[in-house]
Parts: sequence; structure tokens; C-alpha cells
Amino acid sequence: MLRGGLLVVIATCVALTAAVETDSIKELLKNFDSRYSTNVFEDATLNATELIRKYRYPVEVHTVTTEDGYILEMHRIPHGRDANNNPNQKRPVVFLMHGLLSSSADMVIMGPGSGLAYILAEEGFDVWMGNARGNTYSRKHVRLNPDALLSTAYWKFSWDEIGRIDLPTMIDHALKTSGQERLHYIGHSQGTTTFFVLTSMRPEYNKKIISMHALAPVAYMAHNRNPLLMFISPYANNIESIANLVGVGEFLTNNAIYTWAGQAMCRDEVVFQPLCSNILFLIGGWNEQEHNATMLPAILGHAPAGASLRQLAHYGQGIAGKEFRRYDQGSRLSNYRTYGSFKPPRYDLSKITTPVFLHYSDSDPLAHVNDVDRLFRELGRPIGKFRVPLASFSHIDFLYGINARELLFNRVINLIRAMDANAFDDA
Repeated sequence: MLRGGLLVVIATCVALTAAVETDSIKELLKNFDSRYSTNVFEDATLNATELIRKYRYPVEVHTVTTEDGYILEMHRIPHGRDANNNPNQKRPVVFLMHGLLSSSADMVIMGPGSGLAYILAEEGFDVWMGNARGNTYSRKHVRLNPDALLSTAYWKFSWDEIGRIDLPTMIDHALKTSGQERLHYIGHSQGTTTFFVLTSMRPEYNKKIISMHALAPVAYMAHNRNPLLMFISPYANNIESIANLVGVGEFLTNNAIYTWAGQAMCRDEVVFQPLCSNILFLIGGWNEQEHNATMLPAILGHAPAGASLRQLAHYGQGIAGKEFRRYDQGSRLSNYRTYGSFKPPRYDLSKITTPVFLHYSDSDPLAHVNDVDRLFRELGRPIGKFRVPLASFSHIDFLYGINARELLFNRVINLIRAMDANAFDDA
């Protein structure tokens, strides 16, 4: 609502002075348009790279193929627009990884000055944004078809594969292309889960990460309060069997229906907008204070971005079992064939020697304080645990919050700079 109100004020001023329009007014509008969305409906229909270009930032599209054939798309903002905009300057690399049902668009959808990727680029970082297999931008495979009728072959993955296979493939490409040997990692929600998978199962990657910043860290979920995952949890081991029977392995793919709904029902001054907000709160936690309802059409144009049913089932298993384990294949025999044990092995968090900073909040339904505390105790090299200084701050506020920069992003940037300046020794 904040930006919508500001637009009304500016529009009124322009109308009052239309008869004597001056160059200074034109310049004011030009600068305003370059920083904030003047059309959330347009932003809903643009893909991530088109959004970045719209706001006059440099952007590159990179494609990598994993060892098991998934074709992933990465997006890069190599430098800033208004500051730190020398394209020939070598700068520290920051890798951003989205959460469940999300994509790289999450990092830019809120616009310049608010979107994390834009802020980092202006602060002097080479920003890379990953996309996990199965989402809007990484929905390809060298031989499998995600849309195949009555076949779930493409969708037989959870966030275990995203962590073990997708992340190292993308990180290696970002380092090779940028000419750097190490990078900083920022993940949100599932983007933290996959990092913990990577660095516990492939510990050699710890040496490639200078620091890891977990926004709303999700590993243990014994105290989860998310209604969707709580509902799934008791049936987690049956979800895939049902999916195989009906030939559906995907959950909430991105399509035009959400974009239409966002524009028709969730825009400002429509009676249904509070309902749209409540649906978002139901999934990501309730916090009207940090919620910018004006941006709902743009958000729903990009999310949900698709995921496999196994990803949800894997989280459900963690809630039911109260442990952080690999995916339960559904039977003791299947587990033994896959892991050499009747139960899925636990992820050994002590192997994570990357300096890790956990950023959490009191009101996050998916990253409960008690679960964050347990994660912190078991990590091999936890450096800091930071509570967001707003009691109502919730899961989606870590990316969409009106004051996310002041409450969270600035601290993350300062910590990254401190890590670079102090040059922590390798574990």
C-alpha cells in the first residue's frame, strides 16, 4: 500500500502542474520511474531478466546442465546501476538461492531499493541467482519431459538432489565465470536447507564458501507451524505413491491463472485483496505491518514457481520424524538399496565448516526459534545467530518485507564485508 499511496500523490502533483510542465518535473518522474514499479501488472507479466532490464540493470542469463541431465538457468547482475557500476571492476561474488515454490524472481520482484539482488549489486557485489530444478526457469532436461502424461520420471527429486547436485553445478559455474575462487552464499528457506545438504554431504564445498547467511533457516522442523506442511506431514510417505498412480509429480507450477488472479482479484481497491493477503499469510506467516499489498499482482505473477511433490513430502517427513534426514524412499528395502541402511541417514551438520550466520525471527512458522537453536548447536562452524528486531517479522518478510533492508539486509551486507576484511581462515 505504501508505494500505491506515493504514486497517487505524485500523480496528483503532476495533474495540478500539467499546464506548466517543466524539465525539472520530467526529470523527477524519470528518476522515480527508474526506481519503483509504476505498473505492477506489467511486472507480473515480465520474466526475471525482463524485470531486471526494465529497471536498467545489467543482466546475464547462464545455463548449466547437471550430471543427471537437468538444465538449470541462472541469472546474474554483474554490477550496479547507480553505484559500483564499472563493468571492468572485479568484485566479490554473492550467490542467492530461493526457497520452496520460488525462483530467482523473488530476489528482484520488489524492485530497486527493496529487492535483495538490486541492493547487493549497488553495494558492490557480483550477484548470481540460482534456480532449482523444476521451477519456472529450470524446467528442462536432456531427455525427460516435465509435462509427460502419466509419468513422474522428471519429478523424482527432492531438495536432497537440489543440494547435492544443483547447487555445486551452479556454484562452480559462477566461480569459473567470475574468475573467483570463493563466494558468499545467501539462502532463503529451502535455499538454506539445500546449502546444509550440500556442505554436509559434499564437505569439499565448504572451502568454496567465504560465508553463508541463512535467512529463515530451515533444517529441523519439529516445531513447524505451517498449516500446509502440518497437513502433509502424517501422509508424507504416501504422497509419492499417490502421485505415481495419477501420473502427477509436480506441485503448483507457475501459470497464467495466478497472474490473472493477481491482477483481477488482488490489486488495490478490489474487495478480494484482503483474501489474497490472507492466503499469503497462511503460507508464509501473518504480518500486516511488513506486507505491501500493492505488490500482490507482481508477486503472484512469479509465485508459485513450481516444485516436485517430493520436496513437500521430504519436509513432511522431517516434521513427522523430528530429524534432519535424507529422503525416506517409502520402505526399509528401498532405503537399504539407496543408502545401505533401513532408515535414511541423518545429515551430519558437524561437517559444515563454512562460517554460518543464522538470521531468524520470533514469528516464523517454518523456522521456529527452538529448531533454529538446535541447528546452531549442531553446525560445525556457527559464527552468529541474529534475531530480526521486529516481533511480528515472518517467513515471507525475509524477502518481501517493507522494511527488510533496514531490519535485515543491511546487517547481512555488513557481515559479508566484515568476513572479507578479516579473511577468516579455512576450516
